[in-house]
Amino acid sequence: MTDFYDALEQRSPAAREAALLAALPGHIARAQQATSAFADSLAGVDAAAITSHTALAKLPVLRKSELLERQKALRAQDPFGGYAAIGWRGLRAGSGAKRVFQSPGPIYEPEGHASDYWRMARAIFAAGFRPGDLAHCSFSYHLTPAGSMMESGAHAVGCTTFAGGVGNTELQLQAVAELRPHGYIGTPSFLKILVEKAAETGTDIRSLTKASVGGEAFPPSLRDWLAERGVTAYQSYGTADCGLIAYETPSREGLVVDEGVLLEIVRPGTGNVLPDGEVGEVVVTVLNPDYPLVRFGTGDMSAILPGTCPTGRSNRRIRGWLGRADQTTKVRGMFVHPGQVAEVVKRHAEVGKARLVVEGEMADDRMTLHVEVAGAPDGLAAAIASSVRDVTKLRADVVLAAPGSLPNDGKVIADARSYA
Repeated sequence: MTDFYDALEQRSPAAREAALLAALPGHIARAQQATSAFADSLAGVDAAAITSHTALAKLPVLRKSELLERQKALRAQDPFGGYAAIGWRGLRAGSGAKRVFQSPGPIYEPEGHASDYWRMARAIFAAGFRPGDLAHCSFSYHLTPAGSMMESGAHAVGCTTFAGGVGNTELQLQAVAELRPHGYIGTPSFLKILVEKAAETGTDIRSLTKASVGGEAFPPSLRDWLAERGVTAYQSYGTADCGLIAYETPSREGLVVDEGVLLEIVRPGTGNVLPDGEVGEVVVTVLNPDYPLVRFGTGDMSAILPGTCPTGRSNRRIRGWLGRADQTTKVRGMFVHPGQVAEVVKRHAEVGKARLVVEGEMADDRMTLHVEVAGAPDGLAAAIASSVRDVTKLRADVVLAAPGSLPNDGKVIADARSYA
């Protein structure tokens, strides 16, 4: 049995670099010609001249907030904001989209017809899945693309999938017991819930021996907790915009960058590339002709690890997820934006200032919205909590505070979680 998904993982760094840079001018030209957004932002750029990392670093960084604002501005004409080269009848790109998804924001993402469109198979293979395995997928299949992302990758590996989705813990546990899947794909926090519930009810889930997890932080303490209970789990790192960015291997030394990705680490708030080893924002250019994003700022913080993976995979590595470059955070696999907090505040005239605090450890995320109110009519806290659920699709406690009591530090979202 091979230890590598394909030969690309073992090619020399020089060969990989040459192939990626050779494809870069065509990718830039495609973005300029097939999308109105990059026709604007890259106007005057000679695509044929973008043949090096230095040249690429001179192009503007596209951040998620900018993508969201352009989508909002152009929603009536193009829900993708002019960033997609595929679509359906009535859009500039009149065909090519297989599916369309909505992530929190809301941000719309297209899926094209390419097999393993988000390139997740490499990460799933590295987590130990092989042809013929049954994979229990507990990522969401509703609105967001996570379920489709991982399922298409599992199919490319040769796995059968069970579409568990999110929630319905008892039914999912019953399915694991009766179908006896070989592995789990989903968030690590829900896997922990399943394992705990199985122990509580005496349900036999010993068939689950491996897992490919993502969508949220995966601290070593939870990794070890799962291993003690018979599940070896590896994490993947990707986004709905870019697909797979990097993935963990059995070496447990950082995350190996995917083969189709040009990755940079830049100083947050700028496009300036940092030296290897320094912590900064992850910026990626993914060679996807359907959604040809150029220098997309993920908002995630990481750093380049020196050397190569002991498994023999020769691509560069990053240290993993080291927090957010902006105040956007991820809770239970869902992004929460400062703009969503503002939307909640806008719905309640009594609220002056708000601060969302995210706490927890061992994948037990808790959100508390602290709001300053001069007067608190009956039912206000419950009404605000309902607005939070409506806007973010997540639950939060609400604490009513006196005017002027919240810190004056500009923070709308404070991530106080422990990742030890």
